[in-house]
Amino acid sequence: MVEKVDVVVIGMGPGGEAAATELAQAGLSVIGIESRLVGGECPYYGCIPSKMMVRAANALAEAGRVSSLAGEVDITTDFAPVATRIRDEATDNWNDQVAVDRFEQAGGRFIRGTAVVTGPKTVRVGDLEIEVGTAIVLNTGTDPAVPPIPGLAGTPFWTNREAIAVTEAPSSLIVLGGGAIGLEMAQAFARFGTKVHVLEALERLMPLEEPESSQLVANVLASEGLGIHTGTAARNVSYASNTFTVTSDNETFSADHLLVATGRRSDFAGLGLAAVGIDTTSRTLDTDANLQIADGVYAIGDITGKGAFTHMSMYQARIVANHILGKQGPAAEYHAVPRVTFTDPEVGSVGLTEQQARDQGLTVGVAMSQIPESSRGWLHKAGNEGLIKLVADTDKGILVGATSIGPAGGEVLSMLTLAVHERTPVNRLREMIYAYPTFHRAVEDALGRLP
Repeated sequence: MVEKVDVVVIGMGPGGEAAATELAQAGLSVIGIESRLVGGECPYYGCIPSKMMVRAANALAEAGRVSSLAGEVDITTDFAPVATRIRDEATDNWNDQVAVDRFEQAGGRFIRGTAVVTGPKTVRVGDLEIEVGTAIVLNTGTDPAVPPIPGLAGTPFWTNREAIAVTEAPSSLIVLGGGAIGLEMAQAFARFGTKVHVLEALERLMPLEEPESSQLVANVLASEGLGIHTGTAARNVSYASNTFTVTSDNETFSADHLLVATGRRSDFAGLGLAAVGIDTTSRTLDTDANLQIADGVYAIGDITGKGAFTHMSMYQARIVANHILGKQGPAAEYHAVPRVTFTDPEVGSVGLTEQQARDQGLTVGVAMSQIPESSRGWLHKAGNEGLIKLVADTDKGILVGATSIGPAGGEVLSMLTLAVHERTPVNRLREMIYAYPTFHRAVEDALGRLP
């Protein structure tokens, strides 16, 4: 069978679904292909259900802080409401029919299957050959990367997908990986009573963030009873009698469950990208300003390497749809990409870290302000850990990066993202009026400390 169509979208994650829908509503004939669930990782296994878990765990933590602020509270944990909410409100029990219907009602045609690019203008899915008149859009996302640790293969370990689907918190858990996914789940489960050990092979948690962020979060997690083990690579895994045993160079850890959160991977060879001249051994895809990897072939989302975030995928989808439709619009720019790790405290950051700025040869100025020393932080008291760190290009007099950690770190980040994005002069930021007493007022304090 051969079918002709204007656009094929392979991978209907948030960006793919958004682009496919906009193009279909504009009158193009669009086929959307997805082998898993329409909506992608975020609504079913990632940001949405995991934040439901985090929200519940944070409520438990807040209840535990009452004794230092307002009296006494007896706390009995129950994971069942979390599991129910994830099934009923977030995932429809991992059923994407609502999303499929939404796309088809917009005028698109949906195919469940695994697609392969067979040429610059051809795609195959099952027995169907598709001739593409205008564009192929790739939004295939990533899968959990499982490291080749001896003994790991064949054991019932979890990735984020299995961890999200549990109906009760485990009694004990080993987490391999000290990045956002591993830490969010580690802290959430620990607050439901799970005994947790986090093993990170590198010398600090959250290695992509500022060192100060890593240390602050490590201190908070350790104070909550989590075992934090940096510079600790898993050398062997075994599973017997319903127990995982993980051996590092110097220690042995045992737990009922093992969560592998050591990164993500793509399969460009299986997607057939050699057919459009792409090196399929690459970790990510190089795109032009309009997100093309070849003439008429676009890539959006995780596979572009610009940040594995839903907001990045949606941002890129808008650029791709505009380009395909011939609309004028700005090209992609990535100097002010925001990201938030939803631990407690939240870790928000945007733009360059201090080290990245120095590596680029900028004349760097750095300043920090501690949230507990701010008026709002002092008032907040229990659970007030946090900081503001600013990274400035002192030659240009602008911020090129910032970190906001605290009880509302991701929200305070918004003003810093705007400042970095718009390249607002530091002196202009110092002239602003900052509401008192707020967490964001610590930004004013940090600006005053910049050289």
